[in-house]
Amino acid sequence: MKVQTFICNMLHENCYVAYEESSHEAAIIDPGFYWVDERQLLTEFIGEHGLQVKYLLCTHLHFDHIFGVPFVEDAFGVKLSASLFDAPWIDNFTHSVARFGIRPNGTPRPVGHPLHDGDMLTLGTCTLECIATPGHSAGGMCFYAKDSGILFAGDTLFQGSIGRTDFSDGNYAQLVSSIQTRLLTLPPETVVYAGHGDPTTIGDEIRYNPYL
Repeated sequence: MKVQTFICNMLHENCYVAYEESSHEAAIIDPGFYWVDERQLLTEFIGEHGLQVKYLLCTHLHFDHIFGVPFVEDAFGVKLSASLFDAPWIDNFTHSVARFGIRPNGTPRPVGHPLHDGDMLTLGTCTLECIATPGHSAGGMCFYAKDSGILFAGDTLFQGSIGRTDFSDGNYAQLVSSIQTRLLTLPPETVVYAGHGDPTTIGDEIRYNPYL
């Protein structure tokens, strides 16, 4: 599996395109595209690599991770896949962005394909396992490509940190438990692609993350 990173919007959110080279099947994960030039970069990348977008996945539905959902749905003919436990964040989208002094860039879309813990999604010969990791939000979900040694962690786990839990459905104890029981049990060499910041590994977070 190959991974391309796009840094999006004013909160420097990481959107990832994960794709399998032989089939050209791709998943767009956490499309935080706010500005037109960000969306153009994605379109150019998909076209240049001849990718077929099979999934639109969100690790959670906070506004900085879903700005680009309407664009991706319309441009590539896919529907949003995410946990329904995070659906209230779509309903509260306008209020959420207003709290940060940000102007909405469109109308969010509902979850088209609900994801559940243990679901398996295929990209050619690769498989993404859905791992529920509530705590940062009620519907937090990570995507694990076992054969490629890759984890898309959203805002659950960062390099040297963890997701904030001061939102309405956040829970610090639950988040730490999710990380310790669902993520730190993965092979230490697993590369972690987080929702913000640089990649890390499970091994490094076990050794150095002060929150764990």
